[in-house]
Amino acid sequence: MTDQLDTEKPPLAAQRVAFALRTAGWVCFWVQAVLAVVATIILLFAIPFAGRPTPAGAAPTNAGTGGGIFLAVCGIVVLGYSIYRAFRFTRLSRELRSPASAVRPKKADTIKEVRLTLMSNLAGMLLTLIGAEAISGTLLAKSLAQPQAFFGTAIDLSRFIQPLDIFVVLANTHATVAHFAGIVTALWLLDRIYKQ
Repeated sequence: MTDQLDTEKPPLAAQRVAFALRTAGWVCFWVQAVLAVVATIILLFAIPFAGRPTPAGAAPTNAGTGGGIFLAVCGIVVLGYSIYRAFRFTRLSRELRSPASAVRPKKADTIKEVRLTLMSNLAGMLLTLIGAEAISGTLLAKSLAQPQAFFGTAIDLSRFIQPLDIFVVLANTHATVAHFAGIVTALWLLDRIYKQ
């Protein structure tokens, strides 16, 4: 008799949550993975040029110098963990659809998994936003320090905003958007779980 009960379909509420987890997990996984790959490629391209020496021992003026690029890289590392968490949603969905009730996670465990994902995305977004502040501050300083006239004394071209500086901003923006997608997904899933 107990074997018959263990092979029954999961409750309708569990099936709905499982569908939401699977759908949101795959969408979030792919959105975050694509944005993470693009941001990583951009940063890998930008990092070697960020520490290039400046003429006459002057302080480096690239947007990637200092903490800005470090925080952007930290945000991408946390994004890697968030991508794993999004993939974990698809595995959790499979467990919820399991005919064996002993394997199915409890509602509290599912909520705990989604909250952990939400916290990782919030931490990653915090890192990328602080990195964006540092990068933006450096770009503002460079734009204010640009010479107003091209005639006269020798011009230090490293004081101008370079395309490389914009690459660093773009990579950081991609990571921020990816974390935002993870936050929206986790909040939507929490709403779906609480409604069941």
